[in-house]
Amino acid sequence: MEVIKYRIEGLIAFKPRIFTDDRGYFFESFNEKIMREHIGDFNFVQDNQSSSHKNVLRGLHFQKPPYDQGKLVRVISGEVLDVAVDIRKNSPTYGQYEKVLLTGENNVMFWIPPGFAHGFLSLKDDSIFSYKCTNFYNKESEDAIIWNDPEIGIDWEVEYPLVSEKDDEAKTLKEFESPFIL
Repeated sequence: MEVIKYRIEGLIAFKPRIFTDDRGYFFESFNEKIMREHIGDFNFVQDNQSSSHKNVLRGLHFQKPPYDQGKLVRVISGEVLDVAVDIRKNSPTYGQYEKVLLTGENNVMFWIPPGFAHGFLSLKDDSIFSYKCTNFYNKESEDAIIWNDPEIGIDWEVEYPLVSEKDDEAKTLKEFESPFIL
């Protein structure tokens, strides 16, 4: 499994070796030993899956401590542009983001640790997005940064995404007081 580290500390992609033949394909979609070598200690407690039509944008979501979550995300089928924004106080990359293309063909898995806002844009109809979480969902702890915050400046590569009312009314980074410490 190839490990890809990004300029923002903590963000890691895992690209599996895919073995194909005339019967189909096989790849290792999770390896605890490799993940622990690069992520450290974790315990996945909840798996989530969503399906999105083309141009649906979800995010930028996170859960505040003590219910903060690390997420290992991947696309089962379809294609998404996945984005993680650093919202850790005192981080030299606070407010900066990384974008990763996740597809049902490349099978790349993207690790987003606690302290990041997360969102994605579906680039194809019926994209199936899967994520493993290190903490249970807690409604009172959920929060979001607005997807089109000019201070963050994410190029989502689409002019008019389909966004939920809740996501469209999220706060800006300037309005946000981060509970996350680097």
